[in-house]
Amino acid sequence: MKIAYTMPKGQLVLTELSEKLREQGIRTCGIVQADTVNKDRHRCDMEVRVLPDGPDISITQSLGKEASGCRLNTSALAEAAGEVAQRVNGTYDVFILNKFGEQEASGGGFRDLIAQALENGAAVLVGTNDINEDAFKEFSGGMAVHIPPTVSDLKAWIES
Repeated sequence: MKIAYTMPKGQLVLTELSEKLREQGIRTCGIVQADTVNKDRHRCDMEVRVLPDGPDISITQSLGKEASGCRLNTSALAEAAGEVAQRVNGTYDVFILNKFGEQEASGGGFRDLIAQALENGAAVLVGTNDINEDAFKEFSGGMAVHIPPTVSDLKAWIES
């Protein structure tokens, strides 16, 4: 079982990594943050790209720039998970999840898909944050290694 996590802190390092892997012919499954720029968006608004080649799905509710409540659209997240579920039993080398977040920490979200990817023998790479790091470590049974959030370090781990 090969599982790791990184803490990109707002960087699109997993997105960049997925593009580099694609260029090298390394097959991916999962989701990464789509590199979408919109001047009217809030910093927490997010679209994800289902790997390897889409679709892009907005997983946040548009509440306006000044809104401070939770923006996650759980039905859109479920849609993204459904898209990945259609691909998880296919052929790929690396499963990437842009964020092990609150949904995963509380037992939902992409947890089952991570487990399925591991069962399929793929390397699994998950992004997380300080809030959910302990929940991810518990979920992985302490088997996940921490990788610094750089494309070169993440790529080296995948290739090892």
